[in-house]
Amino acid sequence: MTLHLSLAPLLALIAGILILIRPKLLSLIVAIYLIAIGIIGLLNIRI
Repeated sequence: MTLHLSLAPLLALIAGILILIRPKLLSLIVAIYLIAIGIIGLLNIRI
């Protein structure tokens, strides 16, 4: 059995957990997530 994880769903999961724990961090987490996804998309990184 092999497990293949993509970076985007993993980032989304971490961001969701952090937002549940600290709702005041919502805008910061969303901004970091969007920047990370943008960089991954531009560099065409496959993890």
